[in-house]
Amino acid sequence: MDQVDVDEIGEQAQAPTGGARDGTADLQRAIDEMADRLPAPLHPLARLAYNYRWTWLLEGPALFASIDPATWSRTGGNPRAVIESVSPHRLRTLANDAAFVTRLNAVTAKVEADFARPWAPTGVAPDRPVVYLCSEFALHPSLPLYGGGLGVLAGDLLKAASDLPLSMIGVGLLYRQGYFHQRLDAGGWQHEYWTDTEFERLPLVLVTDAAGQPLIVRLLLRGRTMRIQVWRLDVGRVRLYLLDTDRPDNHQIDRWISSRLYIGDRHTRLAQYAVLGIGGVRAVRAMGIHPTLFHLNEGHGALSSLERLRERLEQSGDFDAALETVRGGTLFTTHTPIPAGNEGYHPDEIERVLANFIDGVGIPRDAFYRLGRVVPESDEEPVGMTPLALRTSRSSNAVSERHGEVTRKMWQPLWPERAEHEVPITYVTNGVHTTTWMSAPMQELLDRYLPADWRMRLTDAALWEGVNAVPDTELWAVRCALRRELVEYVREQSLRDRLGRSETPDYVEAAAHALDPTALTVGFARRVAMYKRLYLLVRFPERGLQRLLGDGPMPMQVIVAGKAHPQDQEAKEVLRHGFSFRHAGEVGRRVVFLEDYDLRFAPLLVAGADLWLNLPRPPLEASGTSGMKVVLNGGLNLSVLDGWWVEGYDGENGWAIESPLTDPQSQDDQDALALFDLLEREVIPLFYERDAEGVPHRWLARVKNSMRTLIPQFTAERMLRDYVEKMYVERGD
Repeated sequence: MDQVDVDEIGEQAQAPTGGARDGTADLQRAIDEMADRLPAPLHPLARLAYNYRWTWLLEGPALFASIDPATWSRTGGNPRAVIESVSPHRLRTLANDAAFVTRLNAVTAKVEADFARPWAPTGVAPDRPVVYLCSEFALHPSLPLYGGGLGVLAGDLLKAASDLPLSMIGVGLLYRQGYFHQRLDAGGWQHEYWTDTEFERLPLVLVTDAAGQPLIVRLLLRGRTMRIQVWRLDVGRVRLYLLDTDRPDNHQIDRWISSRLYIGDRHTRLAQYAVLGIGGVRAVRAMGIHPTLFHLNEGHGALSSLERLRERLEQSGDFDAALETVRGGTLFTTHTPIPAGNEGYHPDEIERVLANFIDGVGIPRDAFYRLGRVVPESDEEPVGMTPLALRTSRSSNAVSERHGEVTRKMWQPLWPERAEHEVPITYVTNGVHTTTWMSAPMQELLDRYLPADWRMRLTDAALWEGVNAVPDTELWAVRCALRRELVEYVREQSLRDRLGRSETPDYVEAAAHALDPTALTVGFARRVAMYKRLYLLVRFPERGLQRLLGDGPMPMQVIVAGKAHPQDQEAKEVLRHGFSFRHAGEVGRRVVFLEDYDLRFAPLLVAGADLWLNLPRPPLEASGTSGMKVVLNGGLNLSVLDGWWVEGYDGENGWAIESPLTDPQSQDDQDALALFDLLEREVIPLFYERDAEGVPHRWLARVKNSMRTLIPQFTAERMLRDYVEKMYVERGD
């Protein structure tokens, strides 16, 4: 039968959470081995390095970076790589550096104090964690396991769970090559390439069994038994387990399953979903973890419900009762109304990958397929991961109020007996992890004017009224410093990009002087997809950017970044078309496209941009979170009223485009003209309206209103509390 060895699991199921088989002993062994290489005063570095908690401490990144700045930069901020590569002489020097040791002890004390806090009274017992299944997690640039917003959201939620603190574990896949890297050629066409990540040099450990061998769970796919090993990394008080099929005792095809995020081959992608969902449940059981519930973040982990159904049917054989039990312990979050994000598979595709697993579930083929179809009786309909997740969950949610309306309409056919407003899909609006995305200069400014415990009271709206006490001169100084840092980075990266494309000497030279650190800086960075409408920026060129980018007394400049999916030729063409304008007028000097947008660049961009653009075609933006990060740093939003901005915009905390729901061509024309009108008539004049000292008081009044009204409403901390109150309160399996 397609399962892990029953005797082994039965034994492991008795092990308490936190026992040797959940990686705790393996992690301690790795910490001890690193400490043995360090002089005694530096021993705390080992424990810090093996927990990503330092990433959202104000002093944490600077502490590790000061050990070896070059290696730190080259590795994307990997503390283990820095410590293991630095010379013994350098370590002895640091151990004798009283200032460094004092900083190290201060950071260590903050982490230890955080870990000493009692668990929050959420109804989730510390030894019964929420298991959060997601295909990607964006935690830090050193760990490339993400492709975009879904991963960023997942990483932010884990950090918020540590902060609350709430007992939670994440389960994902360890991608050897992660998401693709992007390069543009001289014609603006996107090319993709992948690089291997040296996970053996990252602060994560391979989970072992009682005999000291890698903990293995087995899964029978495509007629072969596949062995899945488990890696652990710690994110504050939360553990993240990553499943890995790249083992020499697996078939070469099966080793490839955990190679790339969102791999193009459909059969391999379905196998990834099986490893995440089925393998994820088996790994949790093998480690002796007893969940309160399973939270599926998107449909990629939906097969976990069928694995748990198999477990229940082995015990009772009653399908209806087993399914009801599984539902009672499952929650589902859907993130997109876009068809590509709600993938379906035809029976022949299912059979090629999952036939062995289905044979072992204990239900007829027809019953299996019906669970994943909107219309169960339709033999022609593909089996979808989203319908499967909706049918096997006790509660489901969209990721904004507007998305909830769209989602209920979209999936109403699953409940044909109910009116659209009665469809059982609620919403929890996304949020962002505040101290991850708020820059150090802004945090230091708020430290001077907000209560000392403001980081622990992020959802307290009354606290954020204190932003009014921040002097405009100091707020403006921080904004100017963040913009200047962004411009310096963009100049350096743009120079490298242009040299790499073998651009003309004049255009390469222009990169060194591109952008003005004092000019209104507009950011537009997101996944390049048709509904995101990047092309609106170059619609009506003479009326739009070419007119607004001039050399007058009120200049504007734009930084653009984003990747098109490797198989999305239409999006690639949009990118190429926009890129073709780079030599037109002031565009080459005032507009910069930065290649390979990722977590290294994103914090600088959301911190340094004065204005953030978001131009989705409504109602296709489920939520969006990049604009929330801009708010944390004193930037403003100009967005189509869709996703989170419907809830956030109040008329005084940014700008909005009320996009008409007409035919796409007319909608694009009207929205582009509305964008250019707002920029020309309101945004640009307000930014350059200054007093004698050069301070734009009315602009900063809008910034303060944005921070007051939006930060407490759109934090990951508020999002997690909503999940607790709306969805985590019942007990599952």
